[in-house]
Amino acid sequence: MEYRRRTVLRAGAAGVATAVAGCLGRGENDGEASVVGEELALATTTSTYDTGLLDEINAAFQERFGTPVAPNAQGTGQAIESARNGNADVILVHARSQEDEFMRDGYGVNRRGLMFNDFVVVGPSDDPAGVSDADQATAAFDTVANAEATFVSRGDDSGTHSKEEAIWAEAGAEPGDEWYQELGQGMGDTLNHASEAGAYTLADRGTFLSMRDNVDLEIHLQGPIEGGPELLANPYGIMAVNPEVHSNVNYQLAMAYIGFFTSPEGQELIEGYTSEGEQLFYPEALSEDPQFQQYVPEGWQSESSDE
Repeated sequence: MEYRRRTVLRAGAAGVATAVAGCLGRGENDGEASVVGEELALATTTSTYDTGLLDEINAAFQERFGTPVAPNAQGTGQAIESARNGNADVILVHARSQEDEFMRDGYGVNRRGLMFNDFVVVGPSDDPAGVSDADQATAAFDTVANAEATFVSRGDDSGTHSKEEAIWAEAGAEPGDEWYQELGQGMGDTLNHASEAGAYTLADRGTFLSMRDNVDLEIHLQGPIEGGPELLANPYGIMAVNPEVHSNVNYQLAMAYIGFFTSPEGQELIEGYTSEGEQLFYPEALSEDPQFQQYVPEGWQSESSDE
C-alpha cells in the first residue's frame, strides 16, 4: 500500500492537533477538537489490522478530528523500516527490542505503552506432537522439534516472528529441515496455511480469536492472560516519527493520534473491542502508578543522578 504524502497542514489545525496530544481540545462549533488536513500515515503490524481493531479506532478518530488514517499493515520490522525511511507519521508495533533500537537511533519520539494481549501456541486439534502437555513455551517448541511436527513460521521480521525466534533460542533448539516452514506472510495468512497443513504455529491471541471459526486449529499452550508463561506476553507500543529526522512527517497529526489512542475514549474502545464476546486487546496506557519506562528504551537510565 502506497502512502499518500501531504504538503502542508493548515496552521490552525496544526495548533489544535498539538493541544489534542496532551488533552483533547474542543472546537468552536460541536464541542470537539477538529483537525483539518489530509491523511495520517500509520505504519502498523498486521495483528491490529487483521482483527479489525484499527477500523474501529480510525473511524472514531476521523469522526472526532475530520482526518482519515491510511494504515499500512506489515510485519513490525517492515513497519519500522517504513518509518525509518520517512514513509509514516506514526508507528504502532509490538516488538520492544526493535522499538528501543528505533528510538535509540533517533527515529522515534514520544513512545507510549498502548495495550497488550499475548501469544498462544496453536495447532491441529489432535495435537500429534503432544504440545498440550507442556507448561512452558520453550518446552512446547522442544516438543515440536523432537517430534519433527510441521511448524509454520511467519518468517517476516514481525513482532510475532521475533518472539518465535526468542523462544527457539531460549529453548536451545534450531528449527530446520522440512518440518519447519517459513512463509514470509502476515498472521492471517500464516494461520490459514497452518490450518491447511495441519501444522503448529505461534499466533497473537487477538488474530487467532478473530479467525478461529475459519481455521481448523486449537490453542495448545495459553499465554499469561489465561495463566500461561510470561514469555508469551505481547505488549504494543505507539510512537511518532521524529520530525527532526524527517521534515516531511506530520508530527502534529501523529501526536493527535497518539493522544486519542491513549485517551480514556481510545482506551475504552480497545477494552470494548471483542470477537464473539471475547476481548482481543487490553488497554494499558492509563494507570494510577507512574510507568516511566514506557517512554524510553528498556533499561535506560539518566547519566545524572540525585545525590
